[in-house]
Amino acid sequence: MNKHLFLALSGLTFSAFVACSSGETSSETATAADSTSETSSSEWEDLTSLDKWRNYKADTISGSWQLEDGVLALNGKGGGDIITKEEYDNFELELDWKISEGGNSGLFFNVIEADSIGPAYHTGPEYQFIDDERHADAKNRKHRSGDNYDVQQATTETVKPAGEWNTTRLIVNGDHVEHYLNGEKIVEYDLGSPAWQDSVANSKFAEISTYGTAEKGHIALQDHGDPVWFRNIRIREM
Repeated sequence: MNKHLFLALSGLTFSAFVACSSGETSSETATAADSTSETSSSEWEDLTSLDKWRNYKADTISGSWQLEDGVLALNGKGGGDIITKEEYDNFELELDWKISEGGNSGLFFNVIEADSIGPAYHTGPEYQFIDDERHADAKNRKHRSGDNYDVQQATTETVKPAGEWNTTRLIVNGDHVEHYLNGEKIVEYDLGSPAWQDSVANSKFAEISTYGTAEKGHIALQDHGDPVWFRNIRIREM
């Protein structure tokens, strides 16, 4: 047999042996490639940067919001609500936060801007951040940390005291929403469902037609007049 032909056939035989030994088919290889592509497309985006935010209905961000040593902080001096420059839907968001003693703040999602729309909370449902022990509003059971503010209360209370870091995770997948606080799922609801509509009808948002209706929008951090701190803010699309 020709020497070159023998080597070529030997190489093909070895390649076939390796493929069979691994049990990998061409379709499995393609599936693996697709999976890798999906993973790459859902990488975390870091939002712990002033460049990622601006004030609600404004082009810039107030100087009362400062970033120092990886912590985005509001000093409590009229900084105003801030929103992400980008809009999101079907996402997972994580961040650490701590509130000042007696303080109040919150996280909104699906926030929309328009001349006909009022504050951010007129469109975006709120994940509440508050000093449960000291703030008077926290006496209302639907106004405590982790609650879907004034609409649905958390199933359990896992918040740490004012001045300590808490970890929040928010999942929005279509109409389905989940609130996590310090590793535990504490609230779950479906936007637009009969249960949701009933809860909204019995809340302070009953007469606000734009509340909780958007399918996509900005993330917002609330200025409620109190110092609040955020770090490790990140988001990825699902």
